Amino acid sequence: MSKVRSFLAIELKPELKTEIQKTIKEFKKIDADIKYVSPENLHLTLKFFGNINKTQIGQITEATKKVLKNFEEFKIEIEGIGTFPNKNRIKVIWVGLNKNKTLNKLQKELDNEFNKLGFPKERNYKSHLTIGRMKTAKNKDKVQKTIKENENIIIGEMTVKNVYLKKSNLTPNGPIYENLEEFSL
Repeated sequence: MSKVRSFLAIELKPELKTEIQKTIKEFKKIDADIKYVSPENLHLTLKFFGNINKTQIGQITEATKKVLKNFEEFKIEIEGIGTFPNKNRIKVIWVGLNKNKTLNKLQKELDNEFNKLGFPKERNYKSHLTIGRMKTAKNKDKVQKTIKENENIIIGEMTVKNVYLKKSNLTPNGPIYENLEEFSL
């Protein structure tokens, strides 16, 4: 097996994906140059690894199991909309998560373990779900207005029971994700 592009993520329950799609529809009403994330690809990334080999998959699997032993199922609340890098220079539009100590602790502990394997630590990790990437500044003012109108939106909540090591196959129509490993809390 050659290298695979991969990341560790939390899957969303279908009802939350449906609610997020309603938010995306608001943005689609604007004639803006935004590439939207397809519903089946909506997820919460805990760590992006980039291209890894079979040995690294095994190491990541062991490190993940080691960290998850100390965690039980926990709730997350999806709410709010924001942008990266900022409101004036929009590259990514995301839906956020309510501050969650368990999720932050999980991400930090995973990051520390992965750092021991040679992966760089995350700088300023912010829990989010990317819903779209803005390609040009076309109708940016309307996009900003829609973000402002929806910045406190409540999408819903779910219990996190599993974490997935996912493979990302890049295609001209967007990425196709495949589960490499599933871990239970």
